[in-house]
Order: sequence, then structure tokens, then C-alpha cells
Amino acid sequence: MALNISIYNVIKGPRVSDKAHKTNKELNKLVLEVDLNVTKPAIKQAVQQLFNVKVDKVRTLISKSKPPKGVNRKRRVSNTTMKKSKIAYVSLAEGYSLDLFEQTEMPGAESRSE
Repeated sequence: MALNISIYNVIKGPRVSDKAHKTNKELNKLVLEVDLNVTKPAIKQAVQQLFNVKVDKVRTLISKSKPPKGVNRKRRVSNTTMKKSKIAYVSLAEGYSLDLFEQTEMPGAESRSE
């Protein structure tokens, strides 16, 4: 693995959005937020070891830093910016699937039958 990074430091977590959920369900791809300095082979190895699945392909996207939504972008009132982030789209091989957005019932919640 590149740079001797632990597999637990490679993947920050799943990307939680409607688009990520749809991509997971329809295209059998995982959408993960990863460390900025990690390479595609390192992401592939980390996903295979962490989730026990076979990875077909990894594509990455680095988003630019930009002002937060609440700041008027034209006037640049604030000097704060959102950090750059790296997103990995991980395609799983045929026969493998992983649902990161499983529907689970909340503990203590009882179903109403009225």
C-alpha cells in the first residue's frame, strides 16, 4: 500500500447523499470519502480487505475548496472555505454487492398497526 497508510486511515466513511444511495442500489458502486493523498490501488486494496468484496474498478474525484453555502459568493464576505475532499467511486465485481444504506428499524420503535 502506498505511503504505509493503514486501511482504516484510507477510507474516511461513506458519502451519504441521495445520489450515492441511488448509485449504490442501481449500479452496484460504493461512494466513499477517502484521504486526499491515497492512490487508486490503495483504495482498492483497503475496500477489498475491509469489506471482503472483489473490486472491479476505482474512479476518484477531487472537489475544489469553495465558500460555504451560507456565504455570499459574489461579495466574499468571509475568508472561510470548505476543505478539498476526495471521493472514490468503487465498482464491485459481478456477484458481489454491499449495501451501506441498509434500512434498519430503530431500537425501541414499535410498528403501529392501526
